[in-house]
Amino acid sequence: MATMRAMQVGEKGGDFELVEREVPSPGRGEVLVRVHACGVCHSDMLAKEGAFPGVSFPIVPGHEVAGEIAEVGEDVQPWQVGQRVGVGWFGGNCGWCEPCRRGDFIGCQNMGIPGVTFDGGYADYMLVKSSALALIPDDLADEDAAPLLCAGITTFNALRHSGARGGDLVAILGVGGLGHLGIQFAARLGFRTVAIARGTDKEQLARELGAREYIDSTAGDPAEALQALGGAKVILSTISSGAANSELLGGLARRGELIVVGASPEPVEVPPFALIGSDISVAGHASGTSMDSQDTLAFSSLQGVRPRIETMPLERAGEAYEKMIAGDARFRMVLTTGA
Repeated sequence: MATMRAMQVGEKGGDFELVEREVPSPGRGEVLVRVHACGVCHSDMLAKEGAFPGVSFPIVPGHEVAGEIAEVGEDVQPWQVGQRVGVGWFGGNCGWCEPCRRGDFIGCQNMGIPGVTFDGGYADYMLVKSSALALIPDDLADEDAAPLLCAGITTFNALRHSGARGGDLVAILGVGGLGHLGIQFAARLGFRTVAIARGTDKEQLARELGAREYIDSTAGDPAEALQALGGAKVILSTISSGAANSELLGGLARRGELIVVGASPEPVEVPPFALIGSDISVAGHASGTSMDSQDTLAFSSLQGVRPRIETMPLERAGEAYEKMIAGDARFRMVLTTGA
């Protein structure tokens, strides 16, 4: 029986451990993916710490998976062995729950999450529903594709479904793992892109990524600075500070929108008068389906959007995870299997 390596967490809050497992076989509607690269996402903490409903141990984290199809199960169409594919947060939908019947596949009540509710990509192989697959363009390296399947789709999908149109002022709050991709997407979608971060050390990078303007949030009121530029049609917040989000509401143009994609338990305080007086809104945005992932990869390939990454071999998953948690990576850690 063929075996594979996997980096699993054996118990809640436990350390990563390298184990050998049998290579699983795909069932009906499933595919076996040979993992080439897997991004290390902050949301992997949900698995490691058992902080998400449905997590059971041992668990193999990883939901930013790039690889190729090694085997297909019964009733899998049109996927074939050898195709380069990616898998993100969307683990495939059931097709029969109410959200699915209404076409809201990302809201599927029976959707599994790779690396959270079932074993993910910190391994040589992983099993997943065929409906979770996205094609990877030929000219996009696996290491670059992996982070685009979570950080990429989250920012790209939020921006393209916002109310902003080409030429509109769009601000990206934060120049980190999400923000550095959000800046690239905003610029290439034709928005007048403003980057906002603390201090000036990230200004040069932000401009290299495509920002036309840069606001140092510590140098004054960032909302006033945005209004001086005409007010933002959209502010995409990639940070976890509720207070910083609240502070920027005054930077929105009339009928502007604050879109929050940086996950945090901190509340965003919104005075009703501000909502009503300028007709602004505050919204969150979930990542997206496998086709949204495929769109993200295709757009990134066409427009030259690439994540800034640091790679480590699979067996150093614990080190990569700790570096990500500590914020020492700029900007995405990616595990490689050597395949």
